[in-house]
Amino acid sequence: MLDGPLPEHERLEVLRSCMKDGRITAIPVRRSARLVLLDRVARAFEPGVRYSGDEVNTVLRGFSADVSALRRGLVDEGFMECGRTRYWRCGGTVDL
Repeated sequence: MLDGPLPEHERLEVLRSCMKDGRITAIPVRRSARLVLLDRVARAFEPGVRYSGDEVNTVLRGFSADVSALRRGLVDEGFMECGRTRYWRCGGTVDL
């Protein structure tokens, strides 16, 4: 990874600058910032739960109309994995 994890104040700034009212307004170019945004999206999925493609799309539509880009980002960056017909969360932060 070229740039490391961001400090909390920078994470909050990324979310403020890329989201409005819970919707994504921009996808950051810088990978570390993009990971912050994808982590926020991944937190909408429960760890250990298997989701159908339609269920994933429904959740992602709450963030953006471009569900395929979000889904691809979540899988490519290791926040979610997919099998033949199911997706599941495998990374990201969790609220305790």
